[in-house]
Amino acid sequence: MSDNDTLQRFMFEATPVRGEVVHLDATWQAILARHDYPSLVRNILGEAMAAAILLAATLKLHGRLVIQIQGSGPISLLVVECKNAHELRGLAHWENLPEHGDLVSLVGNGTLSITLEPDDEKDRYQSIVELKGQSLADALMGYLQQSEQLDTYLWLAADAGRAAGLLLQKLPASGEFEDHDAWGRIIHLSSTITHQELLKVNQLELLHRLYNEENVRVFDPLPVCFRCSCSHDRVTNMLRTLGPDEVQDILQEQGKVSVACEFCNQKYEFDSVDVEELFASSIRSSTSETRH
Repeated sequence: MSDNDTLQRFMFEATPVRGEVVHLDATWQAILARHDYPSLVRNILGEAMAAAILLAATLKLHGRLVIQIQGSGPISLLVVECKNAHELRGLAHWENLPEHGDLVSLVGNGTLSITLEPDDEKDRYQSIVELKGQSLADALMGYLQQSEQLDTYLWLAADAGRAAGLLLQKLPASGEFEDHDAWGRIIHLSSTITHQELLKVNQLELLHRLYNEENVRVFDPLPVCFRCSCSHDRVTNMLRTLGPDEVQDILQEQGKVSVACEFCNQKYEFDSVDVEELFASSIRSSTSETRH
């Protein structure tokens, strides 16, 4: 059975430990087809996409989770958005990349933020911490420990073909859990995983290799996909917020108004007739609302 573009959740019976493993294939290729990322940038972005799915699934969030890294180094910005725990998009900005480098040296003095935006637009939450650690997994584990006080371990990997991740999380202790020494033992077993195993080995086979002496319960796999939330309506609303004078200035200078989505590279173009209609419809809508 294929595990392409799926999130596999699992639990260790009678222990306060749960886990998830994700493989991104077509989802990851959809990102790479739209941007020509150097391998250093590509791999960190792929790891961030795998991490976003893993973290969103633990929260059971109906809305958006956004991981953002900003810094003064060659990689100045990295953003990944996960919507409703299974729709992904992401981008990165960079310049003057070295041949090698860990996360902190590539980002420089930077910050890591995670934003949660529920669909009902209530209880929006954002936490920002200093970026620390040699890898994205290190940085995210530090973030979760500092901001959420959650014992969480992450293993992340990405290459030109696939992005993948493994997450383990310790649940609050309670009387229903019989094996209270499980956390240390399971982390020790998990730490034997290699990047190649995480990227190449089927999810169920991977769980068997790591935890063949543990009692593991697996759940039905969940699909993951690339999807960008940009649209013609969103772009027209953005242009309306600029106002007719500024949009007309752009039109006179360039002959048309062009807007490209940074996430998916979709291009939206408006000529003079489109711009006239755009603001005419806005005026009609405003007049209609006034009459009511």
